[in-house]
Amino acid sequence: MLSDLTRVSEAGDSPLPRRTGVHGFLLLVAGHETTVNLIGNSVLALLSDPGQMAALLPGAVEEFLRYDGPINIATVRFTTAPVPVGDVEIPAGEFVMISLLAANRDADRFPDPDLLDLTRPAAGHLAFGHGIHHCLGAPLARLEAEIALGRLLDRFPAMTLDADPADLRWRDSTLIHGLHGLPVRLA
Repeated sequence: MLSDLTRVSEAGDSPLPRRTGVHGFLLLVAGHETTVNLIGNSVLALLSDPGQMAALLPGAVEEFLRYDGPINIATVRFTTAPVPVGDVEIPAGEFVMISLLAANRDADRFPDPDLLDLTRPAAGHLAFGHGIHHCLGAPLARLEAEIALGRLLDRFPAMTLDADPADLRWRDSTLIHGLHGLPVRLA
């Protein structure tokens, strides 16, 4: 795919030839980083609430994405018209950053949003964005997370957290939401 993007760019057929590098970066790095953090955040959520392991179903990744997704603020936007948010109106033309993590904990959309519930129908979360900004790699990320979590838990069903949750260090990033490391005991 990267070769095709480069050929199109070199032939001058691409409407955005300078974006080839950006597309390559997104394909190779962005999908890897977010999926790694999705898996890590999911393992932490399971180890913090081991009773959920019995409910680990093929659709559980959707609840992990809603509950503690790997992306906080994906992109920035500008308002095109005045937008009411609670008691405040954001004027047209203002710079807006929306936290996908906060949106996925909206109590008006998800009952008991701070509770991990692997049986919850989590359709409608925004972990992969929305509309034309929906993540192109979403199907692959879901598949990778489902396979990784399934294999990890099949192989190490007695896995436990090997650190005090309060001692875990979260990355200091407005974009990526994940841990620096997740110490576990496998046996």
